Amino acid sequence: MALRHPMALGLNKGHKVTKNKPRHSRRRQRLTRHSKFVRDMIRDVCGFAPYEQRAMELLKVSKDKRALSSSRKG
Repeated sequence: MALRHPMALGLNKGHKVTKNKPRHSRRRQRLTRHSKFVRDMIRDVCGFAPYEQRAMELLKVSKDKRALSSSRKG
């Protein structure tokens, strides 16, 4: 907010500064073939994380609501 009068008081009080322009956020790029291959390879070697394993087990016994809530927590 710009100063409306020479004295700095009220909501607009404080040291006069020039505002920085907001920069564009860097958007995530599309997944390349190589990075998809690397992710799949790591998944094959390392397996799933414990919270992912629990979610899959809960989904097998059709406890989808509980799987959703546990994946939010973990």
